[in-house]
Amino acid sequence: MREALSPDRSSDFDYELPADRIAQEPLERRDASRLMVLDRASGALDHGVFTDVVERLAPGDLLVLNDTRVLRARLLGRRSDEGTSARVETLLVERMQAGATTAAGPTQVWRAMLRGARREGETLDFGSGLIARVVAREDGPFHLLELTPPEGQTVEEAVERRGAMPFPPYIRRGTRDADPRVGLDDERYQTVFASVPGAIAAPTAGLHFTPELLDRLRARGVETGSLTLHVGPGTFLPLREDGPEAQRLHAEEFAIPDGLAASIARVRAAGGRVVAVGTTVTRALESQAAPAGGVKPGSGRCDLFIRPGHAFRVVDALITNFHLPRSTLLMLVSAFAGRERILAAYAEAVRRGYRFYSYGDAMLIV
Repeated sequence: MREALSPDRSSDFDYELPADRIAQEPLERRDASRLMVLDRASGALDHGVFTDVVERLAPGDLLVLNDTRVLRARLLGRRSDEGTSARVETLLVERMQAGATTAAGPTQVWRAMLRGARREGETLDFGSGLIARVVAREDGPFHLLELTPPEGQTVEEAVERRGAMPFPPYIRRGTRDADPRVGLDDERYQTVFASVPGAIAAPTAGLHFTPELLDRLRARGVETGSLTLHVGPGTFLPLREDGPEAQRLHAEEFAIPDGLAASIARVRAAGGRVVAVGTTVTRALESQAAPAGGVKPGSGRCDLFIRPGHAFRVVDALITNFHLPRSTLLMLVSAFAGRERILAAYAEAVRRGYRFYSYGDAMLIV
């Protein structure tokens, strides 16, 4: 199904959502979330719980997961130059390169988002010996920072100790001492299969899975495989007001192993479905689509913007959460199932009290 894209109307991807539908914390059990099933051919909807996904997938299907791990990339510090001690908030986005070797150890250069512009050469102090020097300013809030760790630690170790989880702005949290949910988030804002550090946001469709549920799927004959796509800041950005055609995505690092590419080719040749767990998996697979529905293994940077009119060549079914209005993620699921059907499904989810966004409920689109 294809729908014409209105290049000057981001409002085509808008919907009303009461504030109390935005999930602020996870359920006690990951797999206890609700599951809406959308048949994209007929538009039919069905409702259940996430564990129903075992019966919804068939032997011979391939479930593809994103094994990225969220960094504790939010750093609070102070400006330390010219006698000022003003607070500064930093979000590390992407490691760019190794820096110099100092007495404390090797430095690293990172792209980061800073509140307020900082001049080149300025020093930021994040405490416990972790400091950063502003190497360059880039567009908007982006800066290049050279991070120097305290003696005896790597940059990664220092960031893990000093940093906090980089939550999306719609999840409201207090301080670690005052808000007990902060400690819970350290575990629950990671998937159970997260293994490759590098993301600044969780691949949220994967948050619903437990080891037991994955075992049940494998026992049913559903194969699993993993790729890596490090979720970047673009996941939070709304559509531009001057229209989707003007939108550009921040490129994100990805890696598709040879074994996963071979599994996809084999499963599709046997008539099975490739089931993407999340929009990040969908973008990575579709960006590497090969003839006959396969994918090319390898690594690189993905900036594929999937919107209505995209011809899907790899993904046959999609597990996803409910996404923000006027977002590139809502455009992606609209491309997969049709804008009118997605907006109708979202309206039904609002009426039935589904929970939205990162800690919310899930959809299976088949």
